[in-house]
Amino acid sequence: MAGRVVGRVLASVLLVALAVEPLGAQGGSPVALRADIGSTDAATVGLEVGPGITLAPPTAANVTSAPPLKAAANASANAPWWAPVLSMVLPGAGQLALGQQRSVAYVVAEGYLLLQHLRARRDADRDRDAYRTLASDVARKPFGGDRPRGGWDYYESMERFLESGAFDRIAGGAVDPESDETTYNGARWLLARETFWQNPNVPPPAGSPEYVRALAFYEARAVRDPYRWSWRDARLEQDVYAQTIASANRSVQRAVNYVGLVGANHLVSVIDAYVSVRIRRYGGAGLGGLSVEGIHTAIEPVGDPREHKRQLRAAVRLVPAMR
Repeated sequence: MAGRVVGRVLASVLLVALAVEPLGAQGGSPVALRADIGSTDAATVGLEVGPGITLAPPTAANVTSAPPLKAAANASANAPWWAPVLSMVLPGAGQLALGQQRSVAYVVAEGYLLLQHLRARRDADRDRDAYRTLASDVARKPFGGDRPRGGWDYYESMERFLESGAFDRIAGGAVDPESDETTYNGARWLLARETFWQNPNVPPPAGSPEYVRALAFYEARAVRDPYRWSWRDARLEQDVYAQTIASANRSVQRAVNYVGLVGANHLVSVIDAYVSVRIRRYGGAGLGGLSVEGIHTAIEPVGDPREHKRQLRAAVRLVPAMR
């Protein structure tokens, strides 16, 4: 009895140590291994990958437990060693090589996640084109010119500042930085003065090293005339611009999250194929006094039926090892 308890505790610790979560600037869908070790006869473990696709222990209502797996006489033929490699390339391919019907679940999950990733990228590209067009047709139009396309930092600055300000206030001679600190260029000049001058309000001689370094700092970071903008008479358009950028950010975050879920689907398929090969070749795979009895999967609806959400439930069932 004590050995079984210790085995279940070791399994729990291992599962907790393997918990992971995809990276994302605004938070992503959780990905974490879970364990159900409440029974005195068996333990069930699974992987939860997010609100739309969840790999978790199946319920008794929709999954019929398979009988314990046993090694067959032709173990090598029924369990090719390269099955996990196939699953690494394409989730479900290893299960297909092993003759397991759950290969369809992995393929469906892969297709769904890739489709959602592409959809999120499409939405992000659409919003990016929209805020670039708005900036060019409204905020930059009064200054004429070719209006070249800027980088992401440039468009983000247009969201935070009403105006860019002039790059050189007085034409000819040395650069005279923007003095209005409420503009983007004015804020850059203030930062340069605070960084290199002893007193940002008392300028050193124009040819001094402090002044030269501050001016070089400003010239490297200030917006030049071809990129100049102003939302002063278009505050409503600026609000729409900010909302469009926020929508683009959310779409990019969704795309990143789905990439993480695709990786989780590959990982689960590889582990599944490896465990199946080991069971067929060697008659079982153990962990702390427990052995694998079977692997079960099911796809079922979750939440409001009108939202058409599905979750994929998968579980490895561990039972006390025979002595």
